[in-house]
Amino acid sequence: MEISLYDISGHAKVYIAADESTIYTWKGHAVAYIDNERLYGWRGHHLGWYVDGILYDLQGYRVGFRRDKCPVVVYAEYAKYAKYAKYAKYAKYAPYARPALSMSNSKQELEAFVSQDRAG
Repeated sequence: MEISLYDISGHAKVYIAADESTIYTWKGHAVAYIDNERLYGWRGHHLGWYVDGILYDLQGYRVGFRRDKCPVVVYAEYAKYAKYAKYAKYAKYAPYARPALSMSNSKQELEAFVSQDRAG
């Protein structure tokens, strides 16, 4: 089952594929993946955490939300594009220490945040 992730405005921007680890943009590009609550870009850089349905950046600020965790009313989802083939994943860099997770929101846009280390 795919899980949509919403930005702070309640708009669905990316989703977690049925494999429960790969994150795709609405346009069908695989841009990041989750491994043991850690979020990695496709080139192996540690980007943040996915804990209890919330995406956090490296400073511990909230960037994205599962529908039931979103602090605002969510908008209807657009139709998704077909998925493009995934690039091979690069080796993972060492993860950062997890900071205290905040209730404050990050200033980063959700799609830009998960796409910052994309391949291709």
